[in-house]
Amino acid sequence: MANEENSWEKSILVLNSTIRDAAENLSCSSLRIVLVVDDQKRLVGTVSDGDIRRGMLRGLTLDSGLAGVINRNPFVAPKGVSRRLIRQLMESNKIQQIPEVDEERRVLYLHSWENFVTSKILSNKIVIMAGGKGSRLLPYTENCPKPMLLIGDKPMLQHIIERARDEGFRNFVLTVNYLADRIKDHFGDGSQFDVNIEYVKESLPLGTAGSLSMLGNQIKEPFLVTNCDVITEISYSDLLDFHCRQGSIATMAVKLHEWQNPFGIVHFEGLNIVRFEEKPVFRSHVNAGIYALSPEALLELRNDEPCDMPTLFNRLKSKAYKIIVYPIHELWLDVGQHKDLIAANKNYAD
Repeated sequence: MANEENSWEKSILVLNSTIRDAAENLSCSSLRIVLVVDDQKRLVGTVSDGDIRRGMLRGLTLDSGLAGVINRNPFVAPKGVSRRLIRQLMESNKIQQIPEVDEERRVLYLHSWENFVTSKILSNKIVIMAGGKGSRLLPYTENCPKPMLLIGDKPMLQHIIERARDEGFRNFVLTVNYLADRIKDHFGDGSQFDVNIEYVKESLPLGTAGSLSMLGNQIKEPFLVTNCDVITEISYSDLLDFHCRQGSIATMAVKLHEWQNPFGIVHFEGLNIVRFEEKPVFRSHVNAGIYALSPEALLELRNDEPCDMPTLFNRLKSKAYKIIVYPIHELWLDVGQHKDLIAANKNYAD
């Protein structure tokens, strides 16, 4: 995996290289681009096969300096940009490579269209909890199940499925209850979205973990579970890989949450004031509603018994199983209230 991830570095050439060097680089690489850097490893520009051909038409030769064919204004992305945005930029600008650079324009990574269209197909399942009533989102959910509320031009559940699909996941299980037919009518068996979708119908609400007991022997390998109202930029495949490498039976994604007290805090001992703390900020990690589980974790569930995920994790911990966290720094939105739905739509529009 590491070698594949770093293969883009072979496309880097220094500024004093020749056109011949670039042509040989292009012929040996499937990336169809050369990244030209200066002696400080800062991106000067890019060279494609078309740039070389146009240079030759102007009279340059293979032994001419590379400077004569460099595109010095390539499309670049800033550090930390999301995969979703990279894909959107490639589609809207009809380009197949985008270098990611830091503040000093040093190349951090080369995003390639092939990363999106030739992702490894993963057999692991993703279970999406889509059975809740979404009471806090009334009146929007009066006649529409929460997973089908629109973010932009498509249901939030569709955003989750398509994003996971683009990472190579193809097998989904939707646990449904409230207005289940609305969800089934839209997604069907998943074929129109190039995925496979199965449904598990709860006869009564079983919580965020209880419905997993209904999966029976369907689960043979580590799998992911996510709430239907969690919109995030994390890599699902990275979470699954992390879970497997750590040898954990259950992994919980956690997000750092900050809350500022709107008041000044007075610390005192007896009647004596010790110090003041003006509107302090409190920080803690919260459950992000996304999990990786090994099949053995399901043995701690009982058929048709309500159970939430923290309870399942506590059961596993009591039996000395390894349970861990996966800290996330990426965008994360829990679309549970009106303000969250507004924020999700604004983020999508931006």
